[in-house]
Amino acid sequence: MAEFMTGMKRTHYCGDLRIEDVGKEVTLFGWVAKQRDLGQLIFIDLRDRTGITQLSFDDTTDKSVFEKAAQCRSEYVLGVKGTVMERSAKSKKIPTGDIEVKVTELRILGESETPPFEIVDNCKTGEITRLQYRYLDLRRPELQQNIMLRHKIAKATRDYFDEKGFIEIETPMLIKSTPEGARDFLVPSRIHKGSFYALPQSPQIYKQLCMVAGFDKYMQIARCFRDEDLRADRQPEFTQIDIEMSFVDMEDILELGEGFIKYVFKKTLDIDIPTPFPRYTYNEVMEKYGSDKPDTRFGMELFDLTDVVKDSDFVVFKSAIEGGGSVRGITAKGALKTYSRKEIDKLTEFAKGIGAKGMAWIRMTDDGYASSFAKFMTEEQMNAVIDRAGAEKGDVVFIIADANDTNVMSILGALRLEAAKKLEIRREGFNFLWVVEFPFFEFDKESGEWVAMHHPFTSPTDEALRHLEGDKSKVYAKAYDMVLNGIELSSGSIRITNPDLQKRMFSMLGLSDEEAYRKFGFLTDAFKYGAPPHGGMGIGLDRLVMQMINAATLRDVVAFPKVQNASEPMTNAPAPVDSLQLNELGIGVISDEQDQE
Repeated sequence: MAEFMTGMKRTHYCGDLRIEDVGKEVTLFGWVAKQRDLGQLIFIDLRDRTGITQLSFDDTTDKSVFEKAAQCRSEYVLGVKGTVMERSAKSKKIPTGDIEVKVTELRILGESETPPFEIVDNCKTGEITRLQYRYLDLRRPELQQNIMLRHKIAKATRDYFDEKGFIEIETPMLIKSTPEGARDFLVPSRIHKGSFYALPQSPQIYKQLCMVAGFDKYMQIARCFRDEDLRADRQPEFTQIDIEMSFVDMEDILELGEGFIKYVFKKTLDIDIPTPFPRYTYNEVMEKYGSDKPDTRFGMELFDLTDVVKDSDFVVFKSAIEGGGSVRGITAKGALKTYSRKEIDKLTEFAKGIGAKGMAWIRMTDDGYASSFAKFMTEEQMNAVIDRAGAEKGDVVFIIADANDTNVMSILGALRLEAAKKLEIRREGFNFLWVVEFPFFEFDKESGEWVAMHHPFTSPTDEALRHLEGDKSKVYAKAYDMVLNGIELSSGSIRITNPDLQKRMFSMLGLSDEEAYRKFGFLTDAFKYGAPPHGGMGIGLDRLVMQMINAATLRDVVAFPKVQNASEPMTNAPAPVDSLQLNELGIGVISDEQDQE
């Protein structure tokens, strides 16, 4: 039966005691990590969020205390008083391994059933089960360290921006639905039946209005929501370090972002990040890495074979080039043993799964080369391909051809990452870079329309203004992304503050004056009253923590995450609600069967 903790006040945390504390009377609280009953001697490992302290009970311990220690089981909650003693058998596995606490008073504050899995790091139980009992999973030291580091990073963030003169301003969570790239989560209004709030995908519009209001340096650790498919580095709800500044240009914002990264790594991990970060244009990273968020911890850069193979008889290459596309490749150095014909077939299927029509290859063997397309090429042409690829004995070359040049680069970018994973060639470390000069527009195949690559409030470059009503592919934006080890950490831009230019951009995106005003009129109206030039960025806090600790997934740095289908196994959210709630909101629900009719 659970006891009360009246009269017990914690003096120390379990992980804080050291050899210099020997002789001190201490009071500890925590959970039983392990109990070892040796008959006349009992040891209990008591765990809290700071670590473990060994408790000892022997034939000199009060009988009632000893008996209670014998009753303790895994995950019981205890309060203990005792004296810190030097251990006779010391342990180097834990920081408190030189000491133990000889217990004089023990209270069982909470009993526990046998947990569904062992509360240890590297737990072998499946993730779904652990997420179902997330409150137990979060007791594991590894996860607790992750969450506590996240706290330190958030604190360092506020300290940094406070020192730089930023003001933290909260923006609304119930806002008007506006097109920002992903689907909104909608919240029905009980008072205004048939109308909906949206949960913010970002505080974008409100932070711009803060600039109009005269708060020239805004920041917020903001909760954001996007109804999109999940992956390892994406959750439907996420946290963003949101920044906006007035009277600045892109250089000011990039310098601020680099300073923040340098500060937070040093403050929390004692790691010195070199600055300034390398800077690439969007076109440069696509040509070089096949991705606008490249991982530069390894080479295997793309190369263009179009001019080399344009006169070949290989119909795959020929049709791609005649269709206005290209032929490009990557060379996996020393990959011959890893990439047998069987493994190349698997990689080919991977390429087809992401849009390739096929994949050509060359294996550089001891006897020369073996290739999937050599019979269609002259010896001179094959040598030219191998020379351009920089291929030597032991290497493997992968080649993609397509009438769409962007497809070729994107597919090779994905193949580059897949091959690097298989070859285990990614170096340790933190490779930061900036990607700048993004296209303003991108073509959406589903809608057949040109859409904003970032958001419609991004300013086009000065040089691009003459192309607005012409070739949209030539319109570039004052936009920039911070990338770390192949993950987009931050995205930002200089904003449009000229009402006439904003109207032109809405028109380019296919929005009529009436539609634009209905969706964004409150913002464009604000710009009529003296809007300062401004820009900003949002840094993903979840992704930053994930990268700093080298976690495999965001679920390792979020206390209560969602799984792949956007549900939460612990509470079974989302869940149906009763008809009374729906009636109050004036909402009817279509069943799956009805939806399929």
